[in-house]
Amino acid sequence: MFYSFVFSFAKCVIWIFNGRIRVTNKNKIPKGNYVLIAPHRTWFDMMYFGVVLLPKQFYFLAKKELFKNPILAWCLKKCNVEPVDRNNPGIAVVKNPIKVLRKTNLSVMVFPSGTRHSTKLKGGAAMIAKMAGVPLLPVVYQGPLTIKELLCRKKAHINFGNPIYIDKNEKLNDESQAKIEEKMKNAFKKLDNEIDPNYVYIDESKKR
Repeated sequence: MFYSFVFSFAKCVIWIFNGRIRVTNKNKIPKGNYVLIAPHRTWFDMMYFGVVLLPKQFYFLAKKELFKNPILAWCLKKCNVEPVDRNNPGIAVVKNPIKVLRKTNLSVMVFPSGTRHSTKLKGGAAMIAKMAGVPLLPVVYQGPLTIKELLCRKKAHINFGNPIYIDKNEKLNDESQAKIEEKMKNAFKKLDNEIDPNYVYIDESKKR
């Protein structure tokens, strides 16, 4: 209930300040649960993904520092957000999302690079998808990266790709993991090119 309210409210705010979100290839979204994977480009891109995928709900992992404020922590937990220690993530980072995918109607949203300031992919998403028996769904966001750009109505475009299926009998060793990561990178590149062949993501923090 609270999740639906928050993302429905966010949808209205985005529409008022940024206009209609352009969404393409939504027909590629599989039925049932999945692991949504995307390059992390701004602190609010997960809101855009959550908004366009309503009424589907997601489970998220976020850095534990966001939970220091008790009011914010309560809101985050009501929106299916769980804290994680980036310096010492532990087995729960993989175990809990797998449990959610198997036993609830929630899908899982993962940014394989971990942060907005890295392009190196990590293996958690593939492991979660394989163990839960669900596909990876690649998606990219091109749009405002700052509040200023959002208020200036820089247009947002979201593009979904073909699901990536992992054979449940496939052993996730270094070699197979590298192949899956390559598929993710190629999927993101293809989706970006479909929106704009000249698109280049620039990390705002590195411009300062």
